[in-house]
Amino acid sequence: MGKKRIPVVAIFDVGKTNKKLFLFDEHYKIVFERSARFLETTDEDGDPCENLESLRLSVFDSLHEVFRKPEFDIRAINFTSYGASFVYVNEDGRPLTPLYNYLKDYPAKLQDDLHSRYGGLEAFSLATASPVLGSLNSGLQVYRLQQQQPDVFKQVKYGIHLPQYLSFLVSGQMYSDMTSIGCHTALWDYNTNDYHQWVKDSGIDKKLAPIVNGDEVFSAAFPGSPYKVGVGLHDSSSALIPYLLNFHEPFVLISTGTWCISFNPFNEEALTKEQLEKDCLFYFTYAGTPVKASRLFGGFVHETQSKRIADHFNVTTARFKNVEINWDIIDKLERSGPVSAELDAFENIDLQNYTDYEEAYHAFVMHLVEAQVAATKLVFSEKRIKRIFVDGGFSKNSIFMNLLAKRFDNIETYAASMAQATAVGAALVIHEHWNSQPMPNNIIELRYYRA
Repeated sequence: MGKKRIPVVAIFDVGKTNKKLFLFDEHYKIVFERSARFLETTDEDGDPCENLESLRLSVFDSLHEVFRKPEFDIRAINFTSYGASFVYVNEDGRPLTPLYNYLKDYPAKLQDDLHSRYGGLEAFSLATASPVLGSLNSGLQVYRLQQQQPDVFKQVKYGIHLPQYLSFLVSGQMYSDMTSIGCHTALWDYNTNDYHQWVKDSGIDKKLAPIVNGDEVFSAAFPGSPYKVGVGLHDSSSALIPYLLNFHEPFVLISTGTWCISFNPFNEEALTKEQLEKDCLFYFTYAGTPVKASRLFGGFVHETQSKRIADHFNVTTARFKNVEINWDIIDKLERSGPVSAELDAFENIDLQNYTDYEEAYHAFVMHLVEAQVAATKLVFSEKRIKRIFVDGGFSKNSIFMNLLAKRFDNIETYAASMAQATAVGAALVIHEHWNSQPMPNNIIELRYYRA
């Protein structure tokens, strides 16, 4: 008798830099992992962009590899990737253009014309919950293609976001999903809960595939394949799924990395002009309900300021890795006056003011936490938040976590850790289609910080 094959789900997690494939068993343990990086290529303007062909081949190569492994029984496949990126496919499902980079410069005139036709910049941004971000407003990428390359646009059967394109490669089905449509694309009108009027007037809605929820699955395109294929998810929304499925009392998740994004899935109050100016927006959950989110460039500033402090005191930034909070230093710094909530205020402070690198670093993190508190409060609502979860890099920073707990003294504050939250989210959302075990309730490790 051969060994019993392990039932698994295969998840492709496609970031800008790393492309990963994970196999999870029914307890959400990673039983196989493969990572790839590709060289970027350039589009017709010479701007760097993702190599779509390498990505396509890599999906098939790695699937062939895991299907050949006799120890695994692949029951389902799902995808998660960065949003704000459209793939334009023709009738045969072939991409017609490069995968334009969301950092590509956007023609100002094109953007301004569109805004002015629909009530001006502010009204347009408020309705679509999209701060003006140029190509990062991926709906404007479709508009640009229509205006600047009409011949190509005519051949487009559908423009689909990258996660749905990856799903299409395996399922042969073309759909749009709410998590991709909802992320600052400028396509969706949050007031009418439908595509914005400009999308219909321009006829772009005809080039967008039918919408399904993020927990939808299809059969695979290869006849006789027993596995199911998920529709794919926008990575920011995917990382929220484990929390949504585990915690039902109102919470805010602060996901920390280069960007620190505060998500509140319990706030549907319309955006205000002030929130929009401070980089607040809506995302959608996999179930199509709005999540208010605010962004802070915290990880980036932490990197630059840590380096500045390290250089000044002639130490390496590695020294800051495990600095435990020293309350005496905090008391001393607090006595010297209030701390600005402006993220970049610290860069103007003279480091001569501090006796050593430890004091300077404590002072910097105090600034960072003030800025984080201000950003997170933007997504608070009438509904009282019971818990704050912090995941990512800053959840391991003792000074950051302790000061945050102190500032939010009436809310339980936790450092949350979970390996590969984005990939796990994409697996959990289709749980019932591949997993015979009950939904797990112990995959997020929590560490409580007392105020």
